[in-house]
Amino acid sequence: MSAVSRVYAGRLVGLQVRGPDFAVIGRVRDVVVIIRSHSASRALGLVVELANKRRIFVPMLRIAAIEPGDVTLSTGSVSMRTFMPRTTEVTVMGDIVGSKVHTDDPDVADLHGRAVEIADVELERTRTRDWAISRIAVFAERPKFGRSPRLRTVDFERVEGLSVSGAGEATPLAQTIAEFDDMHPTDIANFINDLSPTRRGQIARELDDERLADILAELPDDGQAQILGTLDIERAADVLEEMDPDDAADVLQELEHDKAEVLLELMDPEESAPVRRLMSFADDTVGALMTPEPLTLTPQTTVAEALALARDEDLPTSLSSLIFVVRPPTATPTGRYLGCVHLQRLLREPPSTLIGGILDPDFPPLYADDHQETAGRYFAAYNLVCGPVLDEDGHLLGAVAVDDLIDHLLPENWREEGVRPDDTRKVNHG
Repeated sequence: MSAVSRVYAGRLVGLQVRGPDFAVIGRVRDVVVIIRSHSASRALGLVVELANKRRIFVPMLRIAAIEPGDVTLSTGSVSMRTFMPRTTEVTVMGDIVGSKVHTDDPDVADLHGRAVEIADVELERTRTRDWAISRIAVFAERPKFGRSPRLRTVDFERVEGLSVSGAGEATPLAQTIAEFDDMHPTDIANFINDLSPTRRGQIARELDDERLADILAELPDDGQAQILGTLDIERAADVLEEMDPDDAADVLQELEHDKAEVLLELMDPEESAPVRRLMSFADDTVGALMTPEPLTLTPQTTVAEALALARDEDLPTSLSSLIFVVRPPTATPTGRYLGCVHLQRLLREPPSTLIGGILDPDFPPLYADDHQETAGRYFAAYNLVCGPVLDEDGHLLGAVAVDDLIDHLLPENWREEGVRPDDTRKVNHG
């Protein structure tokens, strides 16, 4: 069966949810969405009921495909915490379906000036892999007994009267979080850093795990530890799983050893293993700075395939600039490192060319126990923004990016001083 890119939420309810190994995890019971008046309203994730009747939340970005018969996840690692909606979230079946709204959609002029009832919500997958609310199905009046309702579809942007950020009036906290939607995580971190510890905790508890992870990575070390301390221990572990391994390692290094160990134990083993490796290196070494998830391919990969992978929007810009070539396996620590290919070189080669034949011989590697100053001289000498990190046996352990290096070379309080103090967007402190 082919995956769909447009689906009504009601059609999802009851579908089986499978892991990447196709084992059944549970069934869809609802869809969690966020409603915005001035930006795209989108689905955040699915409420999935497990065999033991517990309902959990699965983020939409964890979904590999929605098919007519089931939903397949891209990972078997999901949070087992019982689902509890946050202030800014609503559920389609529980909160939206049955609500009365009105519309000025020109395609349904006969419905203008009338209250209509929402029957279902259509979700459409965008180029950024989000699932945006595109249309709603409504009926103008309840069907009489024994008759099927006559449904009409309406452009969601032409719908009015649906509450924003929850079933009632938006609270100051919800308004504040809503304004984060169009802000960069750095700017949000600067804003949060100026708040009281109590207010930080309130905001952190309302943000979804992925968003909070992005913001934590931009906060000063003491701010990261303080916010994690406001979360229950399971939620804190879930947020750490969403962070890049190098950022998660930095946060855990700031915590007491026993608490860090507890969090690592609660994390999925596949997520915690690279974090533990990074924490084994001394703070002032390249190994402590690297990310264990660079773009790593075999020499038999074609230029076309490499370029397609480099376009992945989840890959940081610095890491997409170099493709690292190794013998299998490609998961770090990899097989023997063979060399790298710069993105610009890929753009100049025929699509069918194998990358193993165009390796750049001029870029030597860094080693995990090299000092940070060595990495600084490396980037200055070779005009790179990313470099390979090897162990003594020539296996690729990861890559170090120049932005991570600068982060560690700047004074510890550089984040507190802000990046653009006169230009950072202001939001309502509530």
